[in-house]
Amino acid sequence: MRIALLGGTGDIGQALALRWARDTDHEVIIGSRDPEKARQKADEYETELDSVGVEREINGFANEMAADRADVVVLAVPAFHARDTVEAVADRIEEADVLVSPAVGMDRDDEGFHYKPPKAGSVTKLVADTAPEEVPVVGAFHNLSADRLANLDVELDLDTLVVGDDEDAVETVRQLADQIEGLRALKAGGIANAAEVESMTPLLINIAMENKGMHDVGVKFE
Repeated sequence: MRIALLGGTGDIGQALALRWARDTDHEVIIGSRDPEKARQKADEYETELDSVGVEREINGFANEMAADRADVVVLAVPAFHARDTVEAVADRIEEADVLVSPAVGMDRDDEGFHYKPPKAGSVTKLVADTAPEEVPVVGAFHNLSADRLANLDVELDLDTLVVGDDEDAVETVRQLADQIEGLRALKAGGIANAAEVESMTPLLINIAMENKGMHDVGVKFE
C-alpha cells in the first residue's frame, strides 16, 4: 500500500512516516506545498531510520503528486489548512482511495488549550464535506503526541480512536494504525462522533502542561 502524508514535513507527518517506514512494508510518500522541502525531509527521515538499522526509501513530492500516487492520503496539516489542502488535491484522489484527517481545531489562551471546531462541527466533517463525494474520509491519530510517536527509542502503549462512515475505509485505517508497534486502533463510530474524539486533544495537552513528567501524555482504554 502507498501512504502519502500531505504536510508530511511537520510534526505528526514526520511521526507517522517514521513509524510506518520502520514497522511496515508500506511505501511512504512525503508531500508538501514545496516539493524541494518534501524531498529534503524524506532524505532526513531515511537518515534517521538508518540510524536505528532500518534501510528504507522515502520519496518526496508536491502534495498533488503525492496524493496522485497514494492509496491512503493523510492530511498531516494544521486544521486551518485542511480545506485548502483537500481542494488542492481533489482531482488527484479517487473512490478507491482513503482520505485520513488527524487535525484538531484549537485555540490557546492564558488558561491553556481549548477545542475550537469549525462550523461543520469537527475537522473530520469539514474534510468530508470538502472531499469529492465518492472519496471515503476517516478521522484518526488525533490524540497522539507527535513527539512521542516520532521518537523511535520510545516503546508505545497507546490507543487511537478511528471514526468514519465507510466501514471498509475505517478497517483500512484501523489496520494501518495497528501495524504501528504499540499502537491499538479502536473504532469510535461514524463521523458524527468526530467532535468528541477531537475534543480530547486539547484536554490531553493541558494535562501534559500542568503535570510534571507527562509532556507526552496519551490515552489507553481498558
